[in-house]
Amino acid sequence: MNPIIALLKEHNVSDEQIQSLFQTLTENPLMAMATLGQLGLPPEKLQALMMQVMQNPQLIKDAVEQLGLDFAKVEAAKDKLQQQQG
Repeated sequence: MNPIIALLKEHNVSDEQIQSLFQTLTENPLMAMATLGQLGLPPEKLQALMMQVMQNPQLIKDAVEQLGLDFAKVEAAKDKLQQQQG
């Protein structure tokens, strides 16, 4: 199982919440970060997860694909976000 999804399940995040989080990620990455913060994960676990994702961004793609979502939407949302910041 993907380590991101495993960590969320370990902290009693429901399948519906996980699906919703990654659906939000495909549409609005900033909103997904806010949603992730509301799930009540211990700060040290959240920080460790973020480090893991920064070291291996493929984990997000793997999780999105495992959940049956379209990773191309994640890339499009990321590009849009970078354009807004640039």
